[in-house]
Amino acid sequence: MTATPASSAAAPPVVDRETWLRERDELLVREKAHTREGDAIAAARRQLPMTLMPTVTVWGPGGDTPLVEVFEGRRMLIAYFHMWHDGKSYEHQCEGCTFSTCHMQMLDYLHARDVTYAVFCEGPYDESAPFAEFMGYRFPWYSAKDSDPALADGRDFGFIACYLRDGDKVYETYWTTGRGVEALMTTYHALDLTVYGRQENWENSPEGWPRVTGHPWRLNGRPTAQWSRPGVAPR
Repeated sequence: MTATPASSAAAPPVVDRETWLRERDELLVREKAHTREGDAIAAARRQLPMTLMPTVTVWGPGGDTPLVEVFEGRRMLIAYFHMWHDGKSYEHQCEGCTFSTCHMQMLDYLHARDVTYAVFCEGPYDESAPFAEFMGYRFPWYSAKDSDPALADGRDFGFIACYLRDGDKVYETYWTTGRGVEALMTTYHALDLTVYGRQENWENSPEGWPRVTGHPWRLNGRPTAQWSRPGVAPR
């Protein structure tokens, strides 16, 4: 993946500050409306009914682990279901799941709200746990490879599921996939604030704006986040 350099012409028009402030304020009206609609959707999400989970387990550092124990004593759990390609080297593992999960390194604020974050990997634990260590992940990592099918419930890995614990009972409260997983991707949210955005081909940007060539989540054959890990040869 590389970004096409921007030419001197590939930039917004230059205007005086008064004009710029006026147009920025016009956009702010739309942004505030978007925020209020997002708040309304979040309120509806919080009030969704929930469904009782059967007794299921995942495999972790302590062996077979009941889902209720993944909460680590907290009331809520966010689980990311990570794709895995059995027997493949680290550079051939899922770049999208890497992009999602590599952002989740600071867990203090989730814990302060009684939320645990964990990953349920599609692959076997003995093969995938060293990958999590290589990536420097601080969150709990489990394998769902041999879990009861009720855990994934027919969904393809690459999704987020949210749970609520009431004593020993666990309820699923929400799930999302596709672009819903962008909730984890702070890089995308930050890039959306910049003049060139994500630089991906689907974006509605003017002619001449820089664009990523190749896979947007890979760089020189690896998921981009792997290049900063110890032991990886320099680019």
